[in-house]
Amino acid sequence: MKPSTKDKAKGKFHELRGKVKQKAGQLTNNPGLEAEGTVEKAAGKAQGIIGKVEKAVQQ
Repeated sequence: MKPSTKDKAKGKFHELRGKVKQKAGQLTNNPGLEAEGTVEKAAGKAQGIIGKVEKAVQQ
């Protein structure tokens, strides 16, 4: 698997995992977990963008 594809896949995984943590934090009224989810979701989006940039540079 190409590095750009791996970055995009890992980014999606972290985005989804962050979304789940964020919702769990909201449901359990746990602001720490909600914030952790928000950060992980943002990091996942950034990693996905890095994957897209790598793919564009390779072409």
